[in-house]
Amino acid sequence: MNRIVGPVLLGITLLLASCTAGEKPRAADAVAPAPAYQDFGDLRVHFNAMPTLAMSEAVARQYGVERDAGKALVTVALRSVAGNEELAAEGQVQAVAVDLQGMRQTIAFTPARTGNYTDYIGTFRIAERDSYRFEITVKSGERGGKVKFQRNF
Repeated sequence: MNRIVGPVLLGITLLLASCTAGEKPRAADAVAPAPAYQDFGDLRVHFNAMPTLAMSEAVARQYGVERDAGKALVTVALRSVAGNEELAAEGQVQAVAVDLQGMRQTIAFTPARTGNYTDYIGTFRIAERDSYRFEITVKSGERGGKVKFQRNF
């Protein structure tokens, strides 16, 4: 039996080696990240979600966010676009996070002031190695819309 196994393994190895067709290894192509903003007319909505542990202790304390392995932070920033400039805008923000099993969590936002800007932050519970879809509804004056994006934790 060992007389057969050796030649079979050698044959499989040669077949696998020939799959590259003589190509040399090459560097992976960089994939640009998806834009983290969406425009609704002159209202620009910046958005992101990240584990709260990704925040430094000082930043978490500044915004009143508990750093916890089981929590993530969603940030939403509303801006009025005038030419190439983004100006402060305020409004209402509502969001839900939906995991792979379809469980929905409503995210409560609080305003966070940074200079002349007001951003909106909220936390929600996460599970290790799970993926979440976000649906964020924003309104600022007569402008508004819905943003959808996904993040893996």
